[in-house]
Amino acid sequence: MSTDPVSLADFNPFDPAVLSSPIEFNRRLVNEAPVYRDPHTKLVLVSSYERVLDALKRHEDFSNRFGEAMGGRSAPREELTQIMKEGYPTVNTMLTADPPEHKRFRSLVNKAFTPRRVDRIEGEIQKLADELIDAFIGEGRCRVISQFCVPLTLTVIADQLGVPRSDLPQFRRWTEGFVAQLGGMASGDAEIEAARLIVEYQHYFAERLAEARSAPRDDIISDLVRARIEGERPLDTSESLSIIQQLLVAGHETTASAIAAGLVLLIEHPDQMALVREDPSLIPNMIEEVTRLATPTQNMWRVATRDCKLGDFEVSKGDFIFVRYAAANRDPAHFPDPDRFDVRRENASEHLAYGHGIHFCIGAMLARKEMLIAFRTLLSRLDDLQLAPNQTLTHKPNMLLRGLSDFELEFRAR
Repeated sequence: MSTDPVSLADFNPFDPAVLSSPIEFNRRLVNEAPVYRDPHTKLVLVSSYERVLDALKRHEDFSNRFGEAMGGRSAPREELTQIMKEGYPTVNTMLTADPPEHKRFRSLVNKAFTPRRVDRIEGEIQKLADELIDAFIGEGRCRVISQFCVPLTLTVIADQLGVPRSDLPQFRRWTEGFVAQLGGMASGDAEIEAARLIVEYQHYFAERLAEARSAPRDDIISDLVRARIEGERPLDTSESLSIIQQLLVAGHETTASAIAAGLVLLIEHPDQMALVREDPSLIPNMIEEVTRLATPTQNMWRVATRDCKLGDFEVSKGDFIFVRYAAANRDPAHFPDPDRFDVRRENASEHLAYGHGIHFCIGAMLARKEMLIAFRTLLSRLDDLQLAPNQTLTHKPNMLLRGLSDFELEFRAR
């Protein structure tokens, strides 16, 4: 890629440099071509707030059955097929399903993320946040992702699933495998390793599902075992595993990324940190602004089901659509001065980081609760927050997700 592109065609949307730092490319797309057919990939990139919102509302035109677009293509197909044969078949449940199947599966999981259930675990999340901080507060420094963001969010979702905290290291390995597969940027060896991790995950949770059938408890796995589609047939193991896998990634990886990104934004904007410290009632709106700017799920796939239009752009049946949430969240037509971090931004909550419509993120309420507790606790217990010297912040290249690699903070206990 040229260091000074003269046209959009000089960008490759899957260049690791663009994936790691997509802001300039997104800005150009929003300003010059809100719907754009990329000459490198032939994908249709949808980037302005108006057009992204339009696409998300039209599930009859833009399907979520996009399984072919996911995952890399570096490893030999035969080798991957042999590994996956050792596990359970891939099925479409929530993320990669359309109505009416999507509604059936989502309705089975909705009750796990109701306001009442999320409020009920607030005390547990608060206790966990304090325990994690207790473990490093005396050091005056911490690796923020590995010592706080990941263990907080991963423990919360593991607790809700009903699996033991002692197995958290395994869950982390498995989610890294899921993310590598989703990201489509893995090398052949990494893709093979991701497939092995997914099969390992499947066998572990198949055993947990079997245990819940024998002795159900008050957790999501037991809810899945008890569930009946349209009041009749139970979920089979493959369907349950698909749902659990999505909950592990959506309920952990993206929220951890948002907390880490928010800490960096606060450190880089001391005036905004001062506002929030002086008035903690700003934290909920700050969280929306952090989520808008960070957009942990940067992009998502759709597939055109028929010839149609997005604005004036002609879309053909079968086109793969790349919906760019991160671009929409910095569209100046909807968010004035969009690159500015403003904890008082009046329309911050109108971001599209959780999607929109029937596929709106099922765990958004839990994510907001975790972020509220995380920032409230970190800001009340740690002062003089700074990035440790001699480190460079980097983002992991990924087609769909964007998160910081681990980094170190220094602070003073309050």
